[in-house]
Amino acid sequence: MDKVALITGASRGIGRACALALAERGYDIAVNYNSNDQKAQEVVEEITALGRKAVAYKANTADLDAVKQMFRAVIKEFGKLDVLVNNAGVVDDAYLLMIREDSLSRSLDINIKGYFHCAQQAALKMFGKKQGKIINISSVSSVLAVEGQAVYSATKGAVNSMTAVMAKELAPKGITVNAVAPGFIATEMMDSIPEELKARYLEEVPMHRFASPKEVAAAVAALCSDDFSYLTGQTIVLDGGLSL
Repeated sequence: MDKVALITGASRGIGRACALALAERGYDIAVNYNSNDQKAQEVVEEITALGRKAVAYKANTADLDAVKQMFRAVIKEFGKLDVLVNNAGVVDDAYLLMIREDSLSRSLDINIKGYFHCAQQAALKMFGKKQGKIINISSVSSVLAVEGQAVYSATKGAVNSMTAVMAKELAPKGITVNAVAPGFIATEMMDSIPEELKARYLEEVPMHRFASPKEVAAAVAALCSDDFSYLTGQTIVLDGGLSL
């Protein structure tokens, strides 16, 4: 039977890779995005080319009303929801004395409230069939102190904690909740980092390379498979040994 996955922040980077990886494994995909219509449509076209159904949904996950409307639309279009990948997030690095209030609020709203909003709505849609999988994208910054990432680290630490609690609450309903915490990933965001800083980061990774978005997506896809049906409440750190 065909399965349906909703990926938030799926127009680029890790979200896009997750959408394509699950489509390759037979999932129809609801592609959530917040701003770039063209990029979202390109992902839809890539999924369609793989022979799967895909629809793009524009919604700010920090807006509960927008999230509710999106989930209603997904159920109307696809008829069900099997997987949620909570991926939409922001990174706004700043040292403690330079953190702006607007940046703080935005990070908390999207990286924490957005995850709660989507997980809550997904669980409501999964309750009826007593099965489903929620995958939260965390970060190695949740377990490793990185200068300038106090806010980001706090939000991703919250993701790890909410993953464990949600897993315990939802297990009786047949819903598993896990997290993947990537280290340094070769995405567009990494391209904006000065070369000397990238070189320093690379030296700190024991494997001496950055991961590709596809490698993160492969971990997400594995957690969505029936092979990991007994795994819940865990945060899988995918960092090439950086946090060791």
